[in-house]
Amino acid sequence: MASGDATLGDSQAIRPGTGAAGSAAPNAALGSVVSVLLPLPLGGAYDYLAPEDGTGLQAGDFVAVPLGPRDVIGVVWGAAEGDVAAKKLRPVIGRLDAPALPEATRRFVDWVAAYTLSQPGSVLRMAMSVPTALEPARPLRGYRRVSAPVAFRETAARRRVLAVLAEGMALPGPTLAREAGVSSGVIAGLVGVGALEAVALPPAGAFSTLDPAAGPVTLSDEQQAAATALVDKVRAPSFGVTLLDGVTGSGKTEVYFEAVAAALAAGKQALVLLPEIALTPQWLERFGRRFGAAPAVWHSDLGQSLRRQTWRAVALGEVRIVVGARSGLFLPFPELGLIVVDEEHETAFKQEDGVAYQGRNMAVVRAQLGDFPAILASATPSLETIANVQRGRYEILNLPNRHGAAALPKVAALDMRVAPPPRGRFLSPMLVEAVTESLARGEQALLFLNRRGYAPLTLCRRCGFRLQCGNCTAWLVEHRFRHQLQCHHCGHAMAVPPKCPECDAEESLVACGPGVERIAEEVAALLPQARPLIVTSDTVRGPKAAAELVRVVLEHEADVLIGTQMLAKGHHFPDLTLVGVVDADLGLSGGDLRAGERTFQVLHQVSGRAGRGGKPGRVLLQTYAPEHPVMRALVDGTRDALIALELAARQAGGWPPYGRLAALVISGPDAVAVDQVAAALGRAAPRGKGGRVLGPAPAPLAVLRGRHRRRLLLKVDDGVAIQAVLRAWLAQVTVPNAVRVQVDVDPYSFV
Repeated sequence: MASGDATLGDSQAIRPGTGAAGSAAPNAALGSVVSVLLPLPLGGAYDYLAPEDGTGLQAGDFVAVPLGPRDVIGVVWGAAEGDVAAKKLRPVIGRLDAPALPEATRRFVDWVAAYTLSQPGSVLRMAMSVPTALEPARPLRGYRRVSAPVAFRETAARRRVLAVLAEGMALPGPTLAREAGVSSGVIAGLVGVGALEAVALPPAGAFSTLDPAAGPVTLSDEQQAAATALVDKVRAPSFGVTLLDGVTGSGKTEVYFEAVAAALAAGKQALVLLPEIALTPQWLERFGRRFGAAPAVWHSDLGQSLRRQTWRAVALGEVRIVVGARSGLFLPFPELGLIVVDEEHETAFKQEDGVAYQGRNMAVVRAQLGDFPAILASATPSLETIANVQRGRYEILNLPNRHGAAALPKVAALDMRVAPPPRGRFLSPMLVEAVTESLARGEQALLFLNRRGYAPLTLCRRCGFRLQCGNCTAWLVEHRFRHQLQCHHCGHAMAVPPKCPECDAEESLVACGPGVERIAEEVAALLPQARPLIVTSDTVRGPKAAAELVRVVLEHEADVLIGTQMLAKGHHFPDLTLVGVVDADLGLSGGDLRAGERTFQVLHQVSGRAGRGGKPGRVLLQTYAPEHPVMRALVDGTRDALIALELAARQAGGWPPYGRLAALVISGPDAVAVDQVAAALGRAAPRGKGGRVLGPAPAPLAVLRGRHRRRLLLKVDDGVAIQAVLRAWLAQVTVPNAVRVQVDVDPYSFV
């Protein structure tokens, strides 16, 4: 892969293997000295002597090696490249009984490390996120009857156990106890008298077999044309990126399912990335209908045991389809043949902490390294993706109509300057009337406000003191239902004080502004017949809670949903016909480069929840700026005109996708030390044609989790090798151990 490869789009290509670990080697027997990469933030791979037992090591083998006084597990990365004499090297302790890390995954680790300016070992750690998966599964213990007759005292419970176990059958202890209706003590007693014996059982398969022809769906002509094009790309495997651009409700999922089925039929593995994998029960249900069983899932809410089983089953090729969060890119697929990134525009694909990477961009890289197709799906594609389509780097397939009888909802702006809500209220009379009418027809409504809690700010009406987090420069958010104030950045929580901490005035603290809890309170007061339900990350935690949410809505146990952007993604509620956006202007303030793009995306997506079941849908946007281009595009349905406007503004300023950005965030517990490093970086900043540095300046969150923060932003012309510029810049400044400099290439957040 050459530098500047156009297919990588906004992820400007760099040659894999330019990181400190060196280029990942192909699977071949190596010599007596090998290079081992450890999942630690070290400068590169270390050289070790191969085992003396004559066992040849290959690149990708997992090995145990000594590191100082302890033993660690790493990956053989290739032949030794160092110049240390063999007599000074320590030997590899041994090879683990685990599938080797595939060459494509090792190349991906190198690529991500070089692109993000991260230590290769830190990236490898993401690929080795489940260390217990490197150990073979422990044999499952079961019990069976002893064939020779044994004399013992019979009881009804013991007879039930023996009756469950047919001759030769063996069952795990918990299963046997459950089927016989006995305690584990009864089984232990039968073992003690010699009537049962413990045996090793083969490990049970945790993953069902998927059938690409299990449940084919009837597609419209538009859907079928798009599906055929995607299937052809999978069957003639070579790298390429296709944007599946379809309006909300157009059936994009069913279309890319056909590509997934083609990969499965071809004996390939497939990876589908979703922004909120723990919260997609309806998606999983649709998958089950199409393929006859559930896929393997991968996200942070999985239990450790299932994570272990999934990682190892992927490595062994036993799992053919994985649906997961962005970290699924680092799973050790030996036969990956397709990646789908659903809702590709979502900022949830960007990892901010640790190794900062954009999951959508890295999915494209992973597909190119494996020479197979990638599909990006969205109703509101990112400007980076649109620009890559315009440059001819990506292909595009369009689905301009909703599937079946459903039509797109009608969108109207409610000018809050003309018809504001009554004092102390946040819902306009017209929106309240619309909700009332929807409920009278037996339909459901959604009120959207992207603010958790009751109020975003609590202040003293006497002295003006604002309650702020002690660890962050952020206001505390009131959660009235929990009777506490909470910082949404570090998690610090405290009870609402009885008096002002500044002036000691009693009963002077007031909540300012609305959160979803306050809107729910208003709905209860204005519409006592309504059954409101708050939906946020505070109330819906994990897959079980998400499945319960879907059940409650589909069974009409709630008729007014009040929630944050969690409700904007993927949900299909046939009787939800009205969407009311409480504060449509919320995301437009603050001067964020992507403010207009993001606001349009989230409002368009949440608008798409209305009218999906055939009943007419309606969207009302409460705004103080109905003339804003974003509001006009939403009301008039002129998405492409807004995209053209945004792209023109970006191009005029040389901003992404027509320029490159990298952020340096300097942080530490001591503000003086942080300022000294930031100032030194500012003095050493690169200057010249094609680039400029903004800062240093305090970050908007100048203190986060007790660490002081300063920012610098490097802006360069498109085509400039920004990683080389960053390396030369950082090499000029010595950073003390107490201060951290985090590099974020292609930043999405500027807090």
